[in-house]
Amino acid sequence: MRINFGTLFSLIATKHDDRTAVINVERERRYSYAEFHRLTNQVARMMRQRLGLAKNDRFMVITNNDNSTLLHFQTILKGDATAVFANIRDSLDVHKWQIEHTSPKVVFLERDLILSHSAYLLERGIVVVSMDPPDDPIDGIHIFWDLLDGISDEDTDIELHDREHVALIRYTGGTSGDGKPAEYSPDNLVNVRDNFLALEEADWTATTRILHMSPLSHGGGLFFITGLFCGASNVTLNDPDLCKFCRVVERERVTTTFVVPTLLYRLLDFPDALTANLTSLQNIYYGAAPMSATKLKLLQERFGNVFTQLYASTESFCASLQMSKAAHAFAINENETLLAAAGRPVTGVELMLMGEDGAPVSQGEVGEMWLRSRGTISGYYRNDVQTAAEFENGFWKSGDMAWMDEKGFVFLVDRKKDLVISGGFNIYPSEVEMAINAHPAVLMSAVVGVPHEEWGEALHAEVIIRENENITESELIGFVKNELGSYKAPKTVRFVSQLPLSPAGKVLRRAVRDQHWKNTSLKIN
Repeated sequence: MRINFGTLFSLIATKHDDRTAVINVERERRYSYAEFHRLTNQVARMMRQRLGLAKNDRFMVITNNDNSTLLHFQTILKGDATAVFANIRDSLDVHKWQIEHTSPKVVFLERDLILSHSAYLLERGIVVVSMDPPDDPIDGIHIFWDLLDGISDEDTDIELHDREHVALIRYTGGTSGDGKPAEYSPDNLVNVRDNFLALEEADWTATTRILHMSPLSHGGGLFFITGLFCGASNVTLNDPDLCKFCRVVERERVTTTFVVPTLLYRLLDFPDALTANLTSLQNIYYGAAPMSATKLKLLQERFGNVFTQLYASTESFCASLQMSKAAHAFAINENETLLAAAGRPVTGVELMLMGEDGAPVSQGEVGEMWLRSRGTISGYYRNDVQTAAEFENGFWKSGDMAWMDEKGFVFLVDRKKDLVISGGFNIYPSEVEMAINAHPAVLMSAVVGVPHEEWGEALHAEVIIRENENITESELIGFVKNELGSYKAPKTVRFVSQLPLSPAGKVLRRAVRDQHWKNTSLKIN
């Protein structure tokens, strides 16, 4: 089916008109729905008229959240070029690899990246657009706002096929290897709205005020798309700064936000969270990494029953699983073991748990989670081998191992690739991390398998201790033994001040593991 998204967004702008669509905190920019519609019309027209971006051309966006709002799905779907979202928190080497892979005609950059990126881009004949003027003029660099001068803000009047057109390429987080380029159709993106409105206790209206702290280029985009379809106010922060978070929630009366577990753990000990008025928060969504059940109970005690867990992914771009506020309350009051669940499948999402033989496993057995919905992508850009390996009959093979109880709650066990085999026993690091994180002195941890001459691998934990707390290695190992049994307890523990995190805030077990596997002579007695 063909859709004129300019017309669609024009009707949304007419309906919500003077309501605030976007608030960029750092730049102090505020746009009403009518203003935002006209501005994104200009941006889409500028891309065609001034930058020559036509159908099947690609442009890359490496910007902070505030500037990403200008180049997000409203702009993308008003033109017929293909956007490529890169995460600004990734390294230059990662950006170079992504640029080589997708061959963008134009790259939009934050001013701070001009010195590090522009020479490389210009040498390859790529048009460089700086979102702000650099401190010193550089030949060949275009300035975003200058390019908009004289451009009409009328609707673009472009029709797109909602299934066949490639609207967006976005890279996976790469926590277990190089990121993979996921291709999105317009319908994959529009489905986000329908999917979020299908959530239990869905609370998406024109009075919703959403604070976006996670990258809009990645998971935060789910909430941005939904918010703009529903007439909500979208407030952006560029960095995961908890001080700013508390201040902005209080000032803007934020009702809804998404926060990764690592930041929620830190919020428990953050002084401003005790003094700021955060009572406007009605919905705190979390996901992207496993949540400690013990820490979740503490968060519920501190902030109330406002938490909803969502399982989403790059390849299945929607909420596939939801642990609702009602489910959290039931777990706290009736069955605390449910706090470890990822939730139940969201309406419209097919979920299968499959064994190594490609057949569904029985209830209660662990299998790989396969997902199929309108949010499931068709494959990876320029990567037929990986596409064939991970997709089958419209299903995406997630690589996440899980089991389902009789009520339909899904419990994630771990990534298939992260399984540790020690002395013939299969051990999933997530289970061990959950036990470690349950200790009141622990903030967070990462568990990996390290080389061992006799057992092949032995469990090793790297642990961050909460401020003003103390615990010894033997005490923590003994605690885990009591929780899980001796063979699942780490053989060694190292206390650290920080853990390697992905740009999306996920703990990078791979980086921890690689430190040890570089020295294969390492022994643990």
